[in-house]
Amino acid sequence: MHMSFQSFDSHNIFPHIREQRGGRRERVAAVTGGAGFIGSHLCEALLKKGRQVVCLDDFSTGAVANIRHLAASPAFTIIPHDIVDAIPDDLPRFDEIYNFACPASPVHYQADRVKTAKTCALGVLNVLERAERDGSTVLQASTSEIYGDPEVHPQAEHYRGCVNPVGPRACYDEGKRFAETLCTDFAAQTGIALKIVRIFNTYGPRMRADDGRVISNFVVQALAGEDLTVYGDGAQTRSFCYVDDLVDGCLRLAASPPDVSGPVNLGNPEEITVLEAAKLVLELTGSGSRIVQRPLPEDDPRRRRPDIARARAALKWRPKVPLREGLVRTIESFARRAAETAVSMPARLSA
Repeated sequence: MHMSFQSFDSHNIFPHIREQRGGRRERVAAVTGGAGFIGSHLCEALLKKGRQVVCLDDFSTGAVANIRHLAASPAFTIIPHDIVDAIPDDLPRFDEIYNFACPASPVHYQADRVKTAKTCALGVLNVLERAERDGSTVLQASTSEIYGDPEVHPQAEHYRGCVNPVGPRACYDEGKRFAETLCTDFAAQTGIALKIVRIFNTYGPRMRADDGRVISNFVVQALAGEDLTVYGDGAQTRSFCYVDDLVDGCLRLAASPPDVSGPVNLGNPEEITVLEAAKLVLELTGSGSRIVQRPLPEDDPRRRRPDIARARAALKWRPKVPLREGLVRTIESFARRAAETAVSMPARLSA
């Protein structure tokens, strides 16, 4: 399916939104970063809930392939846009804004650190100002990276973190910390409805093969028969949450009553070492790849595990997909993508 990202006229693109059905206006949800890994799954889930969905993405790290299967829906609209610039005035009023527009892997957010910081500051402000104008509920995607290399384990929402403000990860870590501050203060001054989700390590289909994250690295390397790269001794821990569980938690948080305020951790509290994760991927892929060690990057967290007591109590949420099952689904999606790429290569080369 071909999708053209040309200049748009909202009067032509959104007639179905303006129509009144039974005297009621259909709810419109904007997802910034909607062509990204988590954002695309969120768009899909919102469509299933009957929302009109507007995906805004600058496609710097998002991919058309992530949302191509949604394009046939008359309830789905794609707007190429960078939130560092003001959101166009001629778009329809948004009932909900899910702000996921920010590179989330070190490889990508470190590629242009100033741009990452601007996305967390100017971009978030543009989202908030649009929310005030429209009377929207905002769900701000924050991150477990705001805890830095934590000195408290597991990490609960009241923990203030241990972040290096001038380190190579600061554009993202401190950027997201500032974004939480900006959102909180803006909501206090204007009265907009605000939800903040602190997302812990998430994996699943549609992860980019080049994003440098633990799971995608291991799966891509194992399927290609390459050495699996473990940084440090592999004893550092992570807690991996399958993307469907994460999206379910986000939707529950967005729909939660006003007294559910302040940041909420979403992640899988099942902790595993990076070395154990590498061995599990080798087992599930049947790969004969070796595990090799490389120096640990600066400020890389040694331990990461969410305390999800608040999400359990306030949202009645907990992750349901076991790591082994989620990895099988993820490996299958990467294998399909590799096969499709291999099939299309001769056609491209002969063109």
